[in-house]
Amino acid sequence: MTPADDDELTGIHCRLDELLAERGMTLTRLSELVGVSVVNLSILKNDRARAIRYSTLSAICRALDCEVGDLLVRVD
Repeated sequence: MTPADDDELTGIHCRLDELLAERGMTLTRLSELVGVSVVNLSILKNDRARAIRYSTLSAICRALDCEVGDLLVRVD
């Protein structure tokens, strides 16, 4: 099993792209607001992240005015 296969089996989908679109916000602007690089946010947005810090999760939710469950959803 490759690391990519492992990531696909997590069953977690990040809805960052959808939430940004709903709010008319760019990834660059979110990066400025939360202090996380565009590259790292892009990894998260594309479901390639293996982990996320609670502080980052909290900052993203604050910037997007959403709950964790709005951002991260289980897909089976």
